[in-house]
Amino acid sequence: MNIFFNVVLCVLVIYFVFAINRSLRMSRISVSLIEKYENDKKNPQLIDEIFAAISDDVLLKRIVKRHNATKRDIGRLHAKLMKWGDFRKYNRYVPITSFFNVSTLEYLLEHKNDDAKALTEKMMNHFHF
Repeated sequence: MNIFFNVVLCVLVIYFVFAINRSLRMSRISVSLIEKYENDKKNPQLIDEIFAAISDDVLLKRIVKRHNATKRDIGRLHAKLMKWGDFRKYNRYVPITSFFNVSTLEYLLEHKNDDAKALTEKMMNHFHF
């Protein structure tokens, strides 16, 4: 019985380490994109980099596939978020950070036809703006 609990504990620790590593990696990518495009927010290369990053992540890729999202969808959502949420708070910037979180990406893709203001308010509430 003691061996079973040790194995379970080891599995949980390994899962925790991988989850934290993934979270930090996504945060680093998001912050680097924010800094890179801070003065060039309408550059189309930003959408390509966001789509490439979320397509490379294990969890975000599943969401993209489930909703059959394309670069065009990401571009439209980014434009909607830019309309009402074009400001930065520390290392969070709604039009970029929203795509790197599982729950926010899921919400954006489920509600991609919603009003820009409603989507932006939901993202701002999620990130405590």
